[in-house]
Amino acid sequence: MSYRPFHPDPKKPDFVLPQNACDAHCHVFGPGDVFPYAPERKYTPVDAPKETLFALHQHLGFNRSVLVQASCHGTDNAAMIDMLKASNGAYRGVAIVAADVSDDELQEMHEVGVRGIRFNFVKRLVDIKPRDHYTTLAKRIALFGWHLIVYFESQELHEVEDYFVDLPLPLVIDHMGRPNPELGLENQDFQRICDLLRHRPDTWIKVGCLERLAKEAPPLYQDVIPFSRYLVDNFPDQVLWGTDWPHPNMHSHMPDDGALVDNIVNIATTAELQHKLLVANPAKLYGYDL
Repeated sequence: MSYRPFHPDPKKPDFVLPQNACDAHCHVFGPGDVFPYAPERKYTPVDAPKETLFALHQHLGFNRSVLVQASCHGTDNAAMIDMLKASNGAYRGVAIVAADVSDDELQEMHEVGVRGIRFNFVKRLVDIKPRDHYTTLAKRIALFGWHLIVYFESQELHEVEDYFVDLPLPLVIDHMGRPNPELGLENQDFQRICDLLRHRPDTWIKVGCLERLAKEAPPLYQDVIPFSRYLVDNFPDQVLWGTDWPHPNMHSHMPDDGALVDNIVNIATTAELQHKLLVANPAKLYGYDL
């Protein structure tokens, strides 16, 4: 299956990002002839090298970022680590690691800016492993003060919640837990995610990814905005935002990242909420100075 290339000419955002704004979720892919994709991958992305992402962040106004390892690179974090080294400390990383990763490897990743690992429970993208795989790795990375990113679909949270909810480290929920906007804010699947945030104060949630969840047309994605705004309004100290560049597995359209930035003001409607979302919250989680 072929995938759409990322937007070739994103607009300059009208919304001027606050100083030290952080794109808290994006990816670097390949190039495949330098950093090969995993043989077991379930999709092959368009190459999205570090030079292009650095240029995009400069264009949009981000000077901090979090690179998230994606399943297409498997447990080979080389492309991400290469970009972390090139960022001179401005970027952080979230890795995917194998069960037999050594403490020395974890220490080396920590030194270049990795601050968490990602567990993917989306069945169409990965094969879910036995529960012990997740609990053992989580306990090991807790020793480094790292956190855990969990990626799941809201209707399947009840199937996998026991895999991570009691682990001894902070949790970050990817892509709002992928709620279905047609079901509304009171839907039990979305409220189950909110219950995690209410009852587990060291749980964070990313409120971007509107372009991936919306049934309505870009650039506003109005059917998903109420979900993001609800999370920002009700959990202002637990929310993060990211572009998700280069938007892997997008089929309907390829979003304009400048327009995504402009949409932030519809999610976080005051300067105080915008600062928490883009600056203060990622600084606290990823160890940046304010």
